[in-house]
Amino acid sequence: MEKGWVLMTEKKALNSSELATLWMTYQQKTMIQQILEYLIEKADDEEAKNILVYTHTHVKEYVGRLVSIFEEEGCVVPAGFTEEDVNPGVPILFGHSFDIMFLRQLKAISMGLHTLHLNMSYRKDLILLYKELTGFTQTVYEKCMDYLKDKDVLPGPPAVTLPKSVEFAQSPNYMAGFNIFSDKRTLNTVEVAYLYFGIESNTLGMQMMTGFAQVANEPEVKKYFIKGKELSKKIIREYSKVLMQSDIQAPATSGARATDSTISPFSDKLVMYCTSLFTNFGLGSNALGTAFSLRSDLPVMLASTAKDILAYGHDGGKIMAKNGWLEQPPSMEDRNKLFK
Repeated sequence: MEKGWVLMTEKKALNSSELATLWMTYQQKTMIQQILEYLIEKADDEEAKNILVYTHTHVKEYVGRLVSIFEEEGCVVPAGFTEEDVNPGVPILFGHSFDIMFLRQLKAISMGLHTLHLNMSYRKDLILLYKELTGFTQTVYEKCMDYLKDKDVLPGPPAVTLPKSVEFAQSPNYMAGFNIFSDKRTLNTVEVAYLYFGIESNTLGMQMMTGFAQVANEPEVKKYFIKGKELSKKIIREYSKVLMQSDIQAPATSGARATDSTISPFSDKLVMYCTSLFTNFGLGSNALGTAFSLRSDLPVMLASTAKDILAYGHDGGKIMAKNGWLEQPPSMEDRNKLFK
């Protein structure tokens, strides 16, 4: 009797945080599943196709597990994204290596989300689920990195002379960035790392926005992606200028360019959600760069960038809501409504 009671009570009902993380994971995984099906169809390299197929197989399995959890809990399965959001057979939208560069960025986002969601889960089965997802995501990320380095299409961060001794800041001048009577110090490696990452991410984002703008069905959506492309270009310019002031070359890549296709492989709903995901990731990365930059001019520049990214994301949310593409997360009970 006691053993049976333990089995019956071992799995508690989903709490609000767990329901939220499962809902968010389902949205992301169904989007990735549909995008991968298109990328697999268009893959022009056998090694790249193997990575895409491997990822798709596992993502599809995890989507099925998420559906099972929702159903077991008596919860409606979210709409997410389906085959209706993909237009098979259309011309290729992005050039060589974009598929793996894009997948690498998606896995970078996924790693952060799965770790965060693990920390927000209390049930053992969900903690194990996010641990599995983290391990799978790390494996795919490593496959993407190996591929891109072998193809020599992913520029590495700038080289640096390794330190031979430990140094400490000797005065508040280390923080100087706006003082016209003193020189700005050379960037430290932490600051370079975040600036470099921002340039690399926005270089891919600029090409992604270019392609999405070419094929968007709704004029308002097309205009939104053009605005996103210009925002990425602005960020690249500003970050590159700071690097050049310390005689550091900004990264550049020859791959992952948009083609001249004007026929969309995806629904406007899917590409708007994808852009929202990348925008939120960029906002988070920008916040970390702001927190860890010690030269006073850098947090100001990064905060200004964050303001632009936040406004851009907000505009995207309004477009999605206006067109009925913004699936609402599960809500808490509206007690005032129930009282009435």
